[in-house]
Amino acid sequence: MTFAARRLRNTSIALAALALMGLAVWLHHLALRDTSFLTGWLLVAAFIVLAGYNMRKKLPFLPLADSASWLQVHVYLGYLTIALFLMHTGVKMPNGVLESVLWVLVVALLVTGLFGIAISRLIPGALTQHGERIIYERIPAFRAQLASEVADLATKSVEQTASGTVASYYTQRLQPFFARPRNFWLHLLGSSRPRQAMCREIRSLERYVAKEDQQTLDEIEARVLAKDNLDYQHAWQSLLKGWLFLHIPLTYAAIVVAVVHVVLAYAFASATS
Repeated sequence: MTFAARRLRNTSIALAALALMGLAVWLHHLALRDTSFLTGWLLVAAFIVLAGYNMRKKLPFLPLADSASWLQVHVYLGYLTIALFLMHTGVKMPNGVLESVLWVLVVALLVTGLFGIAISRLIPGALTQHGERIIYERIPAFRAQLASEVADLATKSVEQTASGTVASYYTQRLQPFFARPRNFWLHLLGSSRPRQAMCREIRSLERYVAKEDQQTLDEIEARVLAKDNLDYQHAWQSLLKGWLFLHIPLTYAAIVVAVVHVVLAYAFASATS
């Protein structure tokens, strides 16, 4: 099945489910029944299924469909959850403390979910347009290798020319640059100014060094560009991985508070009936 056909199928199923939910709520309303209990239970069920995707990733050996299918269910059920939430709350902030906490948790959960969908679509293309894509876990090793090579080049410069120009620049600028990831936010903004500034600095040293060191500077500049690509990859892949550390806890927190909310809602309904 092509990507377009799969998207059409999934969208059609989601719209049909939305129509059925809307019909069920409307019929409850016509029967003069409280629709908040129906939409509330549907929301709790949706949260549990949404949380199931994270459990599925942790238990890949279970015969519970493949991860790609779970992801599609997770995404489209997330869209339906937004509609359910609007049906349940009526697009307004509740008055009670517990209800307000739950409202904030759910809104934050849905917003981070939409953010995750957006960056999962954006980041793969952004990474391939900025040099070779690198496995996230291997970035520290590549960075350490580049740092070692630049340190060797600075030492080689002193040994060959007895000049401290390159070594001094290494100590002041290159060593801190290669020590850890740099320019995280600027990379996310797509700015190349730090890279261009360092390349200009390296070029400006050519007038002060011997011919042998000019080749050394060329090699250093190549490694600066490679390190800049590592930093770019690190920034975007960290964002892709890091948002889950906010989204997943929000999911479980929303489920816990929602269960408490349901219990209290039924207790209140029983007390007033």
